Amino acid sequence: MVTGANAGMGKEISLGLARLGADLVMVSRDRSRGEAARSEVREKTGNPEVELLVADLSSQQAIRDLVKEFGARHDRLHVLVNNAGMSLPRRQETVDGIEMVFATNHLAPFLLTNLLLPLLKAGAPARIVTVSSGVQAMAKLDLDDLQSTRGYSEVGAYNQTKLANLLFTYELARRTAGTGVTANALEPGFVNTNLKVPFPFSIFSFMRGSAAEGAKPTIFLASSTSVEGVSGKFFNSKGAETTSSKASYDEAAAKRLWDESAKLVRLSA
Repeated sequence: MVTGANAGMGKEISLGLARLGADLVMVSRDRSRGEAARSEVREKTGNPEVELLVADLSSQQAIRDLVKEFGARHDRLHVLVNNAGMSLPRRQETVDGIEMVFATNHLAPFLLTNLLLPLLKAGAPARIVTVSSGVQAMAKLDLDDLQSTRGYSEVGAYNQTKLANLLFTYELARRTAGTGVTANALEPGFVNTNLKVPFPFSIFSFMRGSAAEGAKPTIFLASSTSVEGVSGKFFNSKGAETTSSKASYDEAAAKRLWDESAKLVRLSA
């Protein structure tokens, strides 16, 4: 399963995995764009086993419906790619009353992954791959104001979610140890996608690499035998294991973020 699969890096990840022969489920927020992307992936790869599921991942109910629909069709899942992400210049709230960027970039993969864990364990060995970003190194996580109610900046809100992706991944790896399910994260590099690049980083937009290049480390982590059994690690845009920021290894912060996230999505223990 690949989220944010209808465009940009998500579509390139889908193309790469379909070329490897995967039975693929593409998740898109928009049905028409999702159908177009699914047709393109089928046509370019010759792989007919490509499904589409539609869900607005900013909505917790939509995520629950997505998991229910997937579970009605499949009894196991081998790979989950948490790729969908967004950035907004001004603070907005979701239908659940949660700040939009935090809800989409962190809470969505948190809830989706947790709800799919039984199917991932049934499909073990299974892999969870979460797309973070190099900007995690510049992020400050405010555990007392995760939704930026005291002050919002586009860069700060986005960067915080990319650090949250890592704290989530490392905590998830600890919690799934011994189950046959691995959890890793990566940074794809400065990639040319539909995601708007905020100022001042937009100055360097001419340096952005292709979405196809940005998809390579995700495809590698989702499929390569060389990372079989590897969990709780961070990989760079070349697919090499690397270290993330000091803040990302704070286990106390990771546990608190997990608990706060569970409350926000009404996830029982």
